[in-house]
Amino acid sequence: MKNRPRGGLGRGLGALIPTGPALAAGVATAEPPVGLAEAPAPLPGGATRPALPPAARTEPAEPDLAPVPGARFVEIPLEAVQPNPKQPRQVFDDEALEELKVSIQEVGFLQPIVVRQLAEDRFELVMGERRWRAAKAIGLTSIPAIVRDTRDDAMLRDALLENIHRANLNPLEEAAAYQQLLEEFGATHEELARRIGRSRSQISNTIRLLNLPPKVQDRVAAGVLSAGHARALLALPDSESQEELARRIVAEGLSVRATEELVKLAESAPKKAGPAKRRPRVHAPALDDLAERLSDRFDTRVKVDIGRNKGKITIEFATVDDLERIVGIIGMSGPDLDAEN
Repeated sequence: MKNRPRGGLGRGLGALIPTGPALAAGVATAEPPVGLAEAPAPLPGGATRPALPPAARTEPAEPDLAPVPGARFVEIPLEAVQPNPKQPRQVFDDEALEELKVSIQEVGFLQPIVVRQLAEDRFELVMGERRWRAAKAIGLTSIPAIVRDTRDDAMLRDALLENIHRANLNPLEEAAAYQQLLEEFGATHEELARRIGRSRSQISNTIRLLNLPPKVQDRVAAGVLSAGHARALLALPDSESQEELARRIVAEGLSVRATEELVKLAESAPKKAGPAKRRPRVHAPALDDLAERLSDRFDTRVKVDIGRNKGKITIEFATVDDLERIVGIIGMSGPDLDAEN
């Protein structure tokens, strides 16, 4: 038996691709060859009906496939496609790209790219930049695509979701994409978590990675430090301590658990002796929850302490710009701190 030719677009796309009623190539049918009459059906008593000529037979009507609103399938020139400027992924793995090039050359595209139309002959990528890059690298001139009507926020969300679920972004790329959604489209942490299927705490903890000093961020982006290492470093009080421990993690190959233990030791280290002994602070789960919600609101670390007679809220900031951002969230207006400095 001959092997059926392998399709280039994969299965499951019929719901997105409006097509006509024609049968796809390679699909077998139950019709006899043209010019051959069907075997006459037997009648009672051994008689047979006369065979009908091929032209006299009634063919069953083929159902029409209803088009999907806001989506159509086309073959478009590669030069008419431009990358998505809001693409969360900034680093493309060369080895994975080479494997994709070989796959396209051998079996074609298993899935089309998804684009939106900017002008009559211009399109912008929503999903599939790796496929687009691979097609350009092997010298193709056109690529199968689904053209969708989509808004800016939907495009960024779709690009983020594709990269999260297909090939993970590095933690900083993911954090930057979350932050971009929050800033550009006015979403809260909880709304964003619901829309992309993540927990609110995961969104908040990932975004806080952007508060790490640049040298530590570089190590995270390069994969030298994991997201777990980076989250542990956030508990340290200043950038110098974070950079110093980051260097130790790399030099000594420390695990995330070992890093967390070192951070706890640093936090519990005795401070300079004061004239009076501090009373132990009151610990209540409600205070921890309040501190977490304030941390989400200000995108930085917040502590809430209550003593016997008074309480204190501590909001940390990294730079003067970060302080002005927090003041703006609180709703206060003040002097330009940069000008005063």
